[in-house]
Amino acid sequence: MTAFDLQCHSTYSDGALAPADVMRRAKDDGMELVALTDHDTIDGVDEARAAARASGLRFSPAAELSAVAGGHADLHVCGYELDVSDSTLIDALHAFRADRQQRVEKMADRLQELGLALDRGVLDERKAAGLPIGRPHIASAVLAHANNRRRLREDGIAGRDDLFREYLVPGAKAFVQRTRPTVVEAIDVIHAAGGVAVWAHPFSDVDDPEEVLASIGAFAKHGLDGVEVFYPTHTAQQTALLHVACTRRGLLITGSADFHAPGHERFDRFGAFERYGLEPSLGPIGARSARV
Repeated sequence: MTAFDLQCHSTYSDGALAPADVMRRAKDDGMELVALTDHDTIDGVDEARAAARASGLRFSPAAELSAVAGGHADLHVCGYELDVSDSTLIDALHAFRADRQQRVEKMADRLQELGLALDRGVLDERKAAGLPIGRPHIASAVLAHANNRRRLREDGIAGRDDLFREYLVPGAKAFVQRTRPTVVEAIDVIHAAGGVAVWAHPFSDVDDPEEVLASIGAFAKHGLDGVEVFYPTHTAQQTALLHVACTRRGLLITGSADFHAPGHERFDRFGAFERYGLEPSLGPIGARSARV
């Protein structure tokens, strides 16, 4: 079985390494098939693809689109095998990033209104370099500011995960909800660019198993091609539930460790997910690179 990991991030979104360095790290971690899935952007794909090819890796051009559905304000859909020259895709991602940027800056404002200090210099540097700003960048700016240390300690916030739970996830104090795209719109954009659409880490964003299953059925009716079944935070029971649901519907079954950076508190290496003895079904993902 090919060693695969189909979600990771670079400095073009919320990762710490350049795309080429991400690919070299994937190779060092023993991967054979990878996909760079930066949030709402394909800007790092060409660099990553060249580095993957140089390292002997199979590579799927991809992106991770943030979307809404029903009462859920932050679901993620990965698009694989994308035609990154497709003008519809490029225009759509530009619009999605603009919306994302506005929301993130509003969250930064709310954090300051709540009495937390932010060094906006780091955020301004990313903007000046044409790089996106996401919630992890704001969280880092809060955690690094000396004026916040006592407040964070009193609130029991020891790291990024704690800060996210308290301030930056749906329903939290500083969270600003997105309004677009919907999951259906994200699927349509991916398909228009010749790609396949996969719902990423369902149980990271939806707690109730019955709701997850109902959502898979609803999204599949609108063209969803697969689900990221294998993921570091998915339990054996959740993984088995997703696997059965995908098998019954003929959906692709993928997995990832969601690599962000060496030393990341959760997503620090490739291949760090359990399959619990279950088989993936990757379909066309990576098939194109195998023929290059």
